[in-house]
Amino acid sequence: MGSLSDAPTIEELAEEVDAQTVPRDAKKQSRALNGSASNTNRNRKHPEKKDNKIDWEIPRKALHSSIGFLTLYLWISDGSRDHVVTALSSALAVLVPVDILRLRYPSFERAFEKCVGIFMRDSERQTSNGVIWYMLGVNTVLVTLPLDIAVVSVAILSWADTAASTFGRLYGQFTPRLPARSPILGLPLAPRKSLAGFVAAAITGAAVAVGFWSFVAPLREQKPELSWTWEGGVGRAFANSDSKMFSGWTGITTIGIVAGLVTAVAEALDLGSIDDNLSLPIITGGCLWGLFKVCGWLGGVFS
Repeated sequence: MGSLSDAPTIEELAEEVDAQTVPRDAKKQSRALNGSASNTNRNRKHPEKKDNKIDWEIPRKALHSSIGFLTLYLWISDGSRDHVVTALSSALAVLVPVDILRLRYPSFERAFEKCVGIFMRDSERQTSNGVIWYMLGVNTVLVTLPLDIAVVSVAILSWADTAASTFGRLYGQFTPRLPARSPILGLPLAPRKSLAGFVAAAITGAAVAVGFWSFVAPLREQKPELSWTWEGGVGRAFANSDSKMFSGWTGITTIGIVAGLVTAVAEALDLGSIDDNLSLPIITGGCLWGLFKVCGWLGGVFS
């Protein structure tokens, strides 16, 4: 039987246990490192896809843009302004109560969204439907403005808004955001909108105005007195004389520049709770009406 002096001390026992434990821990760490490396390699082979999907609102944009084509068709086919106003007013008489019910009763809202939810933005699910403001804007310009200016305003609403939204989503990340206020007049602008969308709206607005008064307006057989013609310039409703100062290229260039700038600014304005479907046609139509008034006055002064 050995003496007590031959028994291992506590320190020696501890060292022995550590010596047996370290290899096991090392193996675990090695497995963990190998697993991490394999996961890294797997991720490199199959990188995780980032959810950068853009909501293109294709059904909404298709409906939005189709109104412009319908408006031009009604112009060319001698459609009646009164019939359009009556139809839109009748639709509003139905849609406004439906919207009130939708916002008040969740069960009705669910049924409504199942039917037309694809045409709604997420922001509209708790507020008024943009279609109502669209119809109000169209009706307002049809009732208050000369028919040709109203048609141009509706076409600008239909296409410029869509162009600004589409190009803003495509190229907005590569261009700066708009300032909080415009450099001229200090008008409030929506900071979420980009220079790409602003330029797209300007080009579309100018193209609509130039294209309409150069090519589309003369196609209507029973056309009312036009606000501008290529040969005569500003119409008699705006001119105090027969001056042709703003006819031809001078007039159409002026119309294109003003229409483009007004469209871009009107589309980018931040008017709080006022929907741009209401403000855009009214602002563009009103400014075009004012442009013809000014051109008619200048033609009288310099004739």
